[in-house]
Amino acid sequence: MENIIIIGGGPAGYTAAVYTARANLSPIVFEGSKYGGQLMTTTEVDNFPGFPEGIQGPELMTNVRKQAERFKTKLITEDITKVDFSRKESKNLLVFSGDKKYEAKAVIIATGSDYKKLGIDSEKKFAGKGVSYCATCDGFFFKDKDIVVIGGGDSALEEATFLTKFASSVKIIHRRDALKASKFMQDKAKANKKIDFVWDSVIKEIQGESNVELIRVENIKTEDISEIKCQGVFVAIGSIPNTTLFEDQLKLDKGYVVTGTKELPKSTQTSVEGVFAAGDVQDWMYRQAVTSAGTGCMAAIEAERYLEKLE
Repeated sequence: MENIIIIGGGPAGYTAAVYTARANLSPIVFEGSKYGGQLMTTTEVDNFPGFPEGIQGPELMTNVRKQAERFKTKLITEDITKVDFSRKESKNLLVFSGDKKYEAKAVIIATGSDYKKLGIDSEKKFAGKGVSYCATCDGFFFKDKDIVVIGGGDSALEEATFLTKFASSVKIIHRRDALKASKFMQDKAKANKKIDFVWDSVIKEIQGESNVELIRVENIKTEDISEIKCQGVFVAIGSIPNTTLFEDQLKLDKGYVVTGTKELPKSTQTSVEGVFAAGDVQDWMYRQAVTSAGTGCMAAIEAERYLEKLE
């Protein structure tokens, strides 16, 4: 029997671990086979408070992980394969890692999300070397550069508009001849003199020496191939919350875990009492390391108060 189990080893999960461990709750963190979340594939992180010179993503996550360990958090480098929050078999919450079963009084879900990828080989090659999935994270590094943004929804247009603060030019590449974004966002983007559109097109290849230098684009109607010189490729085709485990266990909205109660709408409480969610798994809007850490703190404090009520 465990007091609290935390599923996920990113900023939210480790922050929740620090807080619950300091409250003497002896948390267990199932950090998965790959710990650290999306920051493990991020190079320079300039917008996390406390690092005036910036810090590498993997270094930041290693530091937060060590901080959790310092307070005697038990870290298990295994993936959770199943959960049972029904309380039919036990009055407690059940978590499974393969054939191993764990019982807990409270669970914090911090499984994060993954950016949707283009699915081309060169995308992985240039990740962190001109290919990015977060304008607010990396836009600063593209001052006076030519940038392309892939996508046609609100998030793509928001990213493109934000990037015009830094870039010389921004081209939005969309596979259709009409945008999916809201009318307001379309009008805003089309009125921006730094933004141009490339319609009916998909990116086929990213090229360069050590960093992005150009992309090859195919018009899906004419099948013509063209080249666009650029130094940055921002992929904004959406994100996928890692919630497959919870589809029949918790209330979800477009894949994201629904949190909040009538009394406390900003709570991290899920639809099951004693189960809390933090980080990108419940955040479709901000998706930042600092907001993930913040909700990890919130979930930990709420879980601690929940356990106090049980006793």
